[in-house]
Amino acid sequence: QVLLQESGGDSVQAGGSLRLSCAASGLNFEIYNMAWFRHSPGKECERVAAISGSGRATYSADSVKGRFTISRQNAKNMLYLQMNSLQPEDTAMYYCAARPPWVATDYAYWGQGTQVTVSS
Repeated sequence: QVLLQESGGDSVQAGGSLRLSCAASGLNFEIYNMAWFRHSPGKECERVAAISGSGRATYSADSVKGRFTISRQNAKNMLYLQMNSLQPEDTAMYYCAARPPWVATDYAYWGQGTQVTVSS
């Protein structure tokens, strides 16, 4: 059974930082492409960052580029999202997701999410 468990969400003031973590189990983590998504009421779900299995290739949405950094530690089956210069518009539930390399776009596994709230 694949399990993705996020942690690290919190309430912070604008300009602050948070580091989200995602612990993965039940899959061959190092071959899976991983991503962080976020969703807030009234907005579409947004993929904010993604990373290849090796960690050599990354993607960041324009909305977070230069502020958020995705990384992974395959030896520990861990995925991270370092979030700096947080703004109120970053308020959302953040989810980690896993996509096997033989699937082009769909993320097969999702965590339960961790809430990030940024106040002005």
